[in-house]
Amino acid sequence: MKADPSFLLELGALLLILGAAGTVAWRIGLSPVPLFLITGLFVGEGGAFPATAAAPFLEAAAGIGVVLLLLTLGLEFSGEEFSQALRRHAPSGVVDLVLNATPGAIAGWLLGLSPAGIVAMAGVTWVSSSGIVARTLGDLGRLGYRETPAVLSILVLEDIAMAVYLPLLVVLLAGASLLSGTVAVVVASSVLIAALILSRRAGSSLERLLTHDSDEQVMLRVLGLTLLVAGAAELVGISSAVGAFLLGLAISGRTARTARRVLAPLRDLFAAAFFLSFGYATDPASLPPVLGVAIALAVVTALTKVATGWYAASRDGVGTRGRWRAGTALIARGEFSILVAGLAVAAGIGEIAPVAAAYVLVVAIAGPVITRLVGQHRDHHVRASA
Repeated sequence: MKADPSFLLELGALLLILGAAGTVAWRIGLSPVPLFLITGLFVGEGGAFPATAAAPFLEAAAGIGVVLLLLTLGLEFSGEEFSQALRRHAPSGVVDLVLNATPGAIAGWLLGLSPAGIVAMAGVTWVSSSGIVARTLGDLGRLGYRETPAVLSILVLEDIAMAVYLPLLVVLLAGASLLSGTVAVVVASSVLIAALILSRRAGSSLERLLTHDSDEQVMLRVLGLTLLVAGAAELVGISSAVGAFLLGLAISGRTARTARRVLAPLRDLFAAAFFLSFGYATDPASLPPVLGVAIALAVVTALTKVATGWYAASRDGVGTRGRWRAGTALIARGEFSILVAGLAVAAGIGEIAPVAAAYVLVVAIAGPVITRLVGQHRDHHVRASA
């Protein structure tokens, strides 16, 4: 099969640009995520240098990037450890919902949106970006910090809550019956509970299935199984990220260590594509008219996310600096917020699109920067002791 030269040229140029952006970020001690997002603005269809031939690849790679980011997070923990964290942080999930969905709902009301639009806007501001948070924690070397289980608990609780929120939102947007939405919620919730139980009990079986002396075999087996699980999760109404995270929890021991090592380059490649595609999908011309509203909303919801992370980390007995790190780590919103806005636009609520895009771009860029600045004076000696 003959390769499309335009695709190869554009993809090669994009990878080189991302490499240069990553080098700049590394030199100044910053996560490369904000620079990847800004790069996406310039190469999107509305940008100065549109890279249209590479768009299909970026769209597909973006989904894989989120899946691999959450898989590798799950590989850092055991199922038992995380089950305990989830039980301990159920109140943190309630605080997260109240503090972070409310500003979006109020903004939707002030913008004159319909009731369905108000519910959608609440979702835009509610859920943190699992992909951005995971990448930022990894870039800053904070996966072993005491506050990290609290941060991950919030992320997973949010993704779990989506099994309830998304079907109800779809019902509201479509004007369908409440009964159909309730059935979808019950089915998705039942499958999710079964998956949680299975992730705790399948460790030994997965170890036998995935273990091999060849790194290539481990990579192919883990990657293949991860994509199957992620796809199955989406089919039953659960986030593919949750499916990948649960699989990571179920893999332990030598296999988990090998999988983290051999999948790291693939994770970084596809994660970069995810962040690039996020900026790629945003039309720069739509941002200036709503930037004031977006910035105001970003400031309010940054504070509410900091309060959420502070509360969650305090439940784990984390010190003051760790609570600040936990709160700022959660500021970024991303893939889910854009998904919710897209559902609303498809249902005819087009006015939500520019506000959501500008808002997400502001917090997606500001979040990694703020969390880096908050911990920069102490990160080199607080690992696992904050």
